[in-house]
Order: sequence, then structure tokens, then C-alpha cells
Amino acid sequence: MLTFNVQDMTCNHCASAITRAVKEVDANAKVDVKVAEKLVNIDSGVAAAEFAEAIKEAGYTPVAA
Repeated sequence: MLTFNVQDMTCNHCASAITRAVKEVDANAKVDVKVAEKLVNIDSGVAAAEFAEAIKEAGYTPVAA
């Protein structure tokens, strides 16, 4: 399980954009976004760096937690 803290995620639209970005990297990834806690949990075999880059490209700042 990978966890990212995304402080600039503020709403459900942000959560949807991040989820789409993660799914573009791994369509089978299980994604749990908690807007209130500003956390993104990803269950996948893909490297964390790939997800971090995808989230950055979507316009957010992920920090590995």
C-alpha cells in the first residue's frame, strides 16, 4: 500500500482528478482518497514514483507518507 499526503487536494473534484491520474498509470489499482485527511492510498504493484509523477502532472503536490 502506497500513501501520499496531498495538501493541495481540497475537494471532491481534486479527488476525482487524482483518481483518474492514478488509474492512467494502473487501471487495476485500488485507490482510496480521503479529502478531509488529504491522503491518497493506492494498492498496486507499480512503483510509487510513477504515481507521484502522474499526480504531479494532474496539478497536485504528492508527498510520500
